[in-house]
Amino acid sequence: MPLSSPQFVNISLLLLRLMVGFVFVTSGYSHLKDPEARSKSIEMPKSFTIFLGLAEVAGGLGVAAGVLVQIAACGLILVMLGAIYKKIFAWHTGFWGEKTYGWHYDLMFIFMNLMIASTHGGAYVLLK
Repeated sequence: MPLSSPQFVNISLLLLRLMVGFVFVTSGYSHLKDPEARSKSIEMPKSFTIFLGLAEVAGGLGVAAGVLVQIAACGLILVMLGAIYKKIFAWHTGFWGEKTYGWHYDLMFIFMNLMIASTHGGAYVLLK
């Protein structure tokens, strides 16, 4: 079975969706678990932190489960664009970061979600 076979591509997209979904669901959960502390950490209002947590959990579940994958992936791209904006213009973090994580991590998730959105998540989705 060549690596470019449709079956291999669809399994690869499923694994990518599961990994991306896991990262965003766990990140969103950390926002929702203690929104007061998390809002101070990211320097945003508590209400926005709760919204962000819900968006990450919903988007992560949508991507992982294969439900409205394109909408979920595009929503997560917007979340990552906001994170990059905050890191560059508010925190003045470099691409690799100096003493903390840079925005290269966020950029990778933008491109992973772009791949998911552009392929409709592959064949193993519940609802396109």
